[in-house]
Amino acid sequence: MAEWLYEAGIGEARAALVSRGRIWKARIEVDDGGPRVDAVLRARLVDRSGERTGKVALDGGGEALVEPLPRALTQGAYLNVRIVREGIIERGRLRLPKAVPSDDPVRAGRDLAARIAASGLPVRMLRAHEPDALEEAGWSEVIEEATSGDIAFAGGFLRMAVTPAMTLFDVDGPPPHGPLAVAAAHAVAQAIERHGIGGSIGVDFPTLASKTERNAVADAIDAALPQPFERTALNGFGFLQIVRRRARASLPEAILGDPVGHAARALLRRIEREPPGGATDYRVPPAIARRLTERPDWTDALARRTGRAITFIA
Repeated sequence: MAEWLYEAGIGEARAALVSRGRIWKARIEVDDGGPRVDAVLRARLVDRSGERTGKVALDGGGEALVEPLPRALTQGAYLNVRIVREGIIERGRLRLPKAVPSDDPVRAGRDLAARIAASGLPVRMLRAHEPDALEEAGWSEVIEEATSGDIAFAGGFLRMAVTPAMTLFDVDGPPPHGPLAVAAAHAVAQAIERHGIGGSIGVDFPTLASKTERNAVADAIDAALPQPFERTALNGFGFLQIVRRRARASLPEAILGDPVGHAARALLRRIEREPPGGATDYRVPPAIARRLTERPDWTDALARRTGRAITFIA
C-alpha cells in the first residue's frame, strides 16, 4: 500500500511517497523558501514594467512579479496578490515568485505536510530515534539522481540536466532503438514524477525512422505521465517536448540552487540520527561551517534534539 513518509528535519521538511518498497515521489521544502503557492499577501506596487505586468514588494519581505495588473493601479498602490509560482533559485540567482491580483483575504499557503495530507494517502511521521525508513526506501539514491543527473533504467540510461530554460533528458542505450525509446519514455515519466519536475521538459530520444515507433513513444508518455500536461509529437530527430505546470522548484532545482545549504542540512540530519553520546566536534568544509554560523537557529535546534552542544570546525 502506498504511504507518505514525512520527516520534519532541521532547516527543511522531507517527504517521500513509497509503494512496493520504492520511492515514487520525493520532496524537500526548505524552511526559508519564501511564500508558498496559494498564499495571499498584502503587497505594494513598486515597478510597473508593462501595461499589465509589474513588481510588488510583499508584506513581510521579498518581492514578486504580478500579472495581470489592473489598468488603474498606480505605482505605490496596495493590493492583495496570490502566489501561483514560488521563488526558484537558478545558479545562485533568485527567480522571483509569480503572483496574480486577488480579492481573497490574506492567508498562508499550504506547507509540505499539509499538501501530502491532502492527497488522501496515509502519512507516517518519522522520528530520528527510529530506523531510517527514508533510507530503507532509497532516499540517498534519489538524492544522488537529483544531484548527478544519472538515472538508470532496464535496458538503458538517462542523463538529466537542469537549465534555466528547461529540464533536459538524454536517452542512451543499445539498439534496437524502438523498444529502448519506449522503455525510456516510461523512465522519463517516472523521473518527472519522482523529482517533481514542472515547466518545459525536453527529451532527446534515439532517432527513429518509423512513424509507428515514434507514435509508440508518444503513447508511452501519455500512458505513464499523469495529466495535466501538453507535449509535442516525437520529431524525426528524436526530440519531444513536455510542458507541465510549474508551481515550485523541482527536487534537482532545490538542491542545485543551494548545494551548500543542502549539504549542511543533510549533515545535521546525519548527526541528529546518531546514537546518544556521539561526538561533539565535527570538522566540515569551510562553506558549510559559514552556513551553519549564519543559521544559529539550525545549530540550536540540533542541540535541543540531541541533548548535546556541538561545535563545527572549518
